[in-house]
Amino acid sequence: MFGYITVNEKELKIREYELYHSYYCGFCRELKRKYGFTGQMTLSYDMTFLIMVLCDLYDCEDTLSSTRCIAHPFISHPTRVNEMTDYAADMNLILSYYSGMDDWNDEHELKKLAFAKLIHGKAQHAGRDYGRKAALVLDRLQKLHAAETQGSTDLDEVSGTFGDIMAEMFAVKEDEWEAPLRRMGFFLGKFIYLCDAYDDLDDDLKKGNYNPFVSMKDRPDYEENVHKILTMMMAQCCEAFETLPLVENVSILRNILYSGVWTRYNAHQAAKSGPESGR
Repeated sequence: MFGYITVNEKELKIREYELYHSYYCGFCRELKRKYGFTGQMTLSYDMTFLIMVLCDLYDCEDTLSSTRCIAHPFISHPTRVNEMTDYAADMNLILSYYSGMDDWNDEHELKKLAFAKLIHGKAQHAGRDYGRKAALVLDRLQKLHAAETQGSTDLDEVSGTFGDIMAEMFAVKEDEWEAPLRRMGFFLGKFIYLCDAYDDLDDDLKKGNYNPFVSMKDRPDYEENVHKILTMMMAQCCEAFETLPLVENVSILRNILYSGVWTRYNAHQAAKSGPESGR
């Protein structure tokens, strides 16, 4: 379910794109510093969004640097890290481990099990300071697995369970911003789960895997209903987002929420339309 919370690069200014990637590269370096190469393999754009929201909201001081890496061996590029980068690295390891185990339970892919076992010790280390959060992630994924095993067609039940996980990730502190952060994370999590299910429907049908949209796929208004549901999820997410006093990163974050998160959905629509989609 990773890879949905990203920017729409075409709509970003060069300065904004460079700033965004400095956080992304900083996150990559922090994963490597704390958890080595295997930790670095869990890198995704999703947590970069969380870092940028939290560091803007709590006015964190960035440490700026530059680095070369395997992906960019010949050009030094800027990185920035702060206390929220450290927090996101821990959350990312916890979520990656339990998600990997959940994928193994669902699909029985050995590579998912192997990687989960590879980062198990690192995920335990990450959870030492966040026992309650780690326990909630495990509890909700177990509930989600149970609902999927029973073939639940309740979209609110299954997507809301994943929404609880994202809400917990966003709520870094118990303060005045906890409620809007939780609400924002909850509906973003619901959107991610449902968008991922929509993307995977054809493959799930071929493999006989669970998908919450199976029961409604043959309805004539299926596509319209899916779009309405996803739009409602993001509307609630954005409503909570707009209550936060964000300044420094707000234009990039709006790019992600109002445009970037729809990138894969739009690509799916274009692929279904075929050559006519380019007209």
